[in-house]
Amino acid sequence: MPSRPLVFSAGVQLTLLGSALFAAALALQRGAAFGWSGIGAALTCFGVVAMLVLLGLGHHTPHRSFGIANAVTLTRAAVDALMVGVVTETLLGGSLIADATLSWILVVTATAALLLDGVDGWAARRTGMASDFGARFDMETDALFLLMLSLLVHATGKVGIWVLASGSMRYGFVLASWLWPWLAGQLMPLRRRKIVYAVQVSVLIGALAPVISAESAQAMCLLGLSLLGWSFGADCIWLARQTRRGR
Repeated sequence: MPSRPLVFSAGVQLTLLGSALFAAALALQRGAAFGWSGIGAALTCFGVVAMLVLLGLGHHTPHRSFGIANAVTLTRAAVDALMVGVVTETLLGGSLIADATLSWILVVTATAALLLDGVDGWAARRTGMASDFGARFDMETDALFLLMLSLLVHATGKVGIWVLASGSMRYGFVLASWLWPWLAGQLMPLRRRKIVYAVQVSVLIGALAPVISAESAQAMCLLGLSLLGWSFGADCIWLARQTRRGR
């Protein structure tokens, strides 16, 4: 069970980031095509994140503070929640094609979130606050970020539905591991995955920019998807070989 100081520290961070998300959503409502449905979806998503964070805090022990690293990851999770709101608003009839202001806001916000992605791991090691909770929190935040970006790119109308494979590949991998348990084996940490992830996210962010044509966006996304598929395929082959050796 997490200690009371840890729960209190996490609660303060969740309250601050939840309030900042609400303020950002209200500001977005004034300056772009973003309605109350999107705000509600964003806050609901953040509420689910908050619940999962509190339920998983036990894996952050023996630390008694939430820590700057997890606060950075939580900030990125708030960006994910905001994107969930935009996707919801788009599904209900909005259009990213006609709203260049919203597209540019998403490009800037997503770029900031990508830059922060390299900060939380460094901060955890620097402050001695690394934990299983922090690693899992970071991984799930990355996965949701990639899924939301692929949905937003598809919503622009520049790229076909195949771009959703970029955001759903990791979730498909998890589902496949339920059918084939050997896929759930422990993978060695490799810089290759971080590089491929950064490239994939970068091309999706670039495709969101209004100045990028549909042809260019399609070529960029296809390159990113190919790299991501190669990376996942390499991991599957490595896990299969390790399973055979174990037998």
